[in-house]
Amino acid sequence: MSIVNTLTLNSNRKIKINFAGGNLSSDSGMHLIHEFAMKLGLEDILKQDFSTDDNKIRKHTDSKNAMQKIYQLIAGYFQDDDSDELTSDPVFTTILDKKSLASQPTMSRFTNRCDEICLYQFELIHQKLRKRIYSWKKPKHLLIDIDSSLFPTYGCQEGKSFNSHYRDYGYHPLLAYDGLTGDFLSATFRPGSCYTSKDTTRFLEPLLDEFNHDYPDISLYLRGDSGFADVMIYEKLESNGVSYVIRMKENGRLRKAATFVEDELYEKTKYNQVDYAISYGEFFYKADSWLYPRRIVCKIEKPVNQINFLYTFIVTNMEGTPEDLIRFYCKRGAMENFIRESKYGFHMDSMSSHSMIVNANKLQISMLAYNLFNWFKRLVLPKGFQKFQVDTLRLKLLKVAAKFVRSARYITFKLCSHCPYKNEFYETLNNIFSLKQLE
Repeated sequence: MSIVNTLTLNSNRKIKINFAGGNLSSDSGMHLIHEFAMKLGLEDILKQDFSTDDNKIRKHTDSKNAMQKIYQLIAGYFQDDDSDELTSDPVFTTILDKKSLASQPTMSRFTNRCDEICLYQFELIHQKLRKRIYSWKKPKHLLIDIDSSLFPTYGCQEGKSFNSHYRDYGYHPLLAYDGLTGDFLSATFRPGSCYTSKDTTRFLEPLLDEFNHDYPDISLYLRGDSGFADVMIYEKLESNGVSYVIRMKENGRLRKAATFVEDELYEKTKYNQVDYAISYGEFFYKADSWLYPRRIVCKIEKPVNQINFLYTFIVTNMEGTPEDLIRFYCKRGAMENFIRESKYGFHMDSMSSHSMIVNANKLQISMLAYNLFNWFKRLVLPKGFQKFQVDTLRLKLLKVAAKFVRSARYITFKLCSHCPYKNEFYETLNNIFSLKQLE
């Protein structure tokens, strides 16, 4: 039976179904992403600064393949196989200005061509895009939240090794986000067995150089957990004018230095061993590997119905009360949401290639997709939509049905008349139009 034949449902004989509705797409909201990307100049930057080691003249260029992958990730099409299903989609072919999309083999060959030079190119592209974003809205402060994560691997992949902290095999990349805006600042790939702080100073160096050179008026801050309690990191931050709070691993010398705080807490709980209690304090401490003492702020707390005390030690070069600084440190938990959004919303941890370099480049493309969407969200979306995560925004704003109509002079997309978020759609488009034109 032909698929264009009309069928009648047994549940209701008045309902008829066929596949003759015309040229339709379920992703018409991607026009908003494309309009924002064009205003940002992303496609021009990729065309100018990105290419693989490929001497062949191809119908699908490297910059177009990168844009296709970025758009697919934002729309929720994570696999290269999805390219085959979207080959003739009117929205994607229109925004990419193609008769048909690059197929799965073409996209797979493209990613497999990416090498170490491409990683350097991506770093420059991130810097150029950041400069353009800051020309629209430059922050007064940059809060670098730094952490590592596990990217699981499957099979015999290059660089795969066991990580004792996560108790699993995979890669162990370093990640840095802006804790105030959620912007993805930097990422570097490492084998799974690397310790948390390994190569952190080298990882931070280009980011700190960029901000000290291009944005000297932006105040720099950094937060990190106890995995980054390394004197080389402290010295790197101090020499670059970065204010930091980094947790330290608890040890006997720190507990001994904090006995006066412990005594204060003991006095508070002497007649009440049931309720929660807490005390804060500070002191200067010098580890054996340090050239000079540094400020330590601490928190000692007694949980409900427990007699044992819990200790938190933070090394810092910032001013402020111990209570305020520890609260400031604890807010770094928001970074876990950014990592989760990057993984589940943009497939950042999809390590499908045998080559470690290819997987590192896939991470950079996911980072571009995440940042493009995050900038779109905070710069042009209505305020009520800025709090939503990517899955919700895909459903509300990107997955909008539309009919494609071509005439002699125009291409028209007739969006769903009953879309409940048409006002937000128009507001977003007007916000994009109102952005300053970049030179």
